[in-house]
Amino acid sequence: MLAKGDGSVRGYDSYVALGDSFTEGLNDENPDGTFRGWADRLAEILAEGGPGFQYANLALRGKMLAEIIEEQVPIALEIKPDLVTLCAGGNDVIVPGSDVDDIAAQLDEVIGKLRAAGIDVLVFNGPDTKHLPVMSVLRGKIGIYNAHLWTSAARHGAKIVDLWAMDPLHDPRAWSDDRLHFTAEGHRRIALRAAEVLGVPTADDWREPWPLTDSRADWIAMRRSDLAWTRTHLLPWIRRHLRGESMGDGLSPKRPQLTPFVAAPAPVVDDRAGARSEHRAPAS
Repeated sequence: MLAKGDGSVRGYDSYVALGDSFTEGLNDENPDGTFRGWADRLAEILAEGGPGFQYANLALRGKMLAEIIEEQVPIALEIKPDLVTLCAGGNDVIVPGSDVDDIAAQLDEVIGKLRAAGIDVLVFNGPDTKHLPVMSVLRGKIGIYNAHLWTSAARHGAKIVDLWAMDPLHDPRAWSDDRLHFTAEGHRRIALRAAEVLGVPTADDWREPWPLTDSRADWIAMRRSDLAWTRTHLLPWIRRHLRGESMGDGLSPKRPQLTPFVAAPAPVVDDRAGARSEHRAPAS
């Protein structure tokens, strides 16, 4: 894809990320305690060679689809960046009794509005939870939701990152202990996959095999901790959402305005087995 202006030689001069904790970057932590995540990593890739590249990340942990539509989408429509990434509805799908068809219909309308405004849109479907203890019960709902997203992307001319088909995400090292968010290495691979879908070349390959280890033992250990995980992470999450509360209450987006993006040298190391050392992190 050719550059849209005289900024980034990678194809986009401006990028706005919309969504929830996945796009905010949990649990890809910087040394100062802030979160990096795949969206910041993607912005870093897009900004290479283009000093005029601008980036905003409006995503915030715990946001439901209705909140994203009300609070974030209007800002993106007003800014009209070259690119918007949109990952929303995952929190809604997890809530017991939620209507997947209705959630998907709302997201379809948003994708249509963004595309009608002349914005390139990149959406993300849900990852396959088959191998995740307890969370595997959501596999059917996620599969239905994903089918809707593929239809919406085709209908409106959006691009889609197929997390479901990313084999590296089927490894326990891609997932944080809460089983709801990815590790730094998981985020790195998702950013590389997103760049590939956008047609942006990268030095690394998201398909790179994980270092050999006894992943079966990792899954067994994870299953043995099911009860503790349910009490510590899943049930509190469900209770918060049923009460209308959120992890993001009282917090603000980390990059609320479209500003020049600068990547500064900073060590970011994932201490999980087989992860890579990082050499750059985004400066705020």
